[in-house]
Amino acid sequence: MKLHELKPAEGSRSTSKRVGRGYGSGLGKTSGRGQKGQKSRSGGGVRPGFEGGQMPLIQRLPKRGFKNPTRKEYAVVNVETLNRFEAGTEVTPELLIETRVVRKINDGVKILGNGKLENKLTVKAHKFSASAKEAIESAGGNIEVI
Repeated sequence: MKLHELKPAEGSRSTSKRVGRGYGSGLGKTSGRGQKGQKSRSGGGVRPGFEGGQMPLIQRLPKRGFKNPTRKEYAVVNVETLNRFEAGTEVTPELLIETRVVRKINDGVKILGNGKLENKLTVKAHKFSASAKEAIESAGGNIEVI
């Protein structure tokens, strides 16, 4: 097979309807939209989920749970991830983004205590878990809450 021999699969492509081109075409006058009504008008139609004025399904179904409007979303970093930094490094949220440990920071960075820390680091973050605090300090490092 050569490049000039390539063809789309049979039936996958069809010519577009040329509407409003005379009654001999079968799509003249009203252009296949029928007579009157909302769907026959230009720009007409209903939004997704509209059920003709009947209460839509999404509103008929019971709602459950609670969405906290003031919830804070922290970027989470485990202590074992900090082993990639050399001893004596000051680990800041900016450094974590730069080294792509964290992709984006919404409300801050929280350090969690999963794993073991081998290097002595100064870690600056918005929150620390108790086990993370213990792990960093036992490795000889310092923590600083921003």
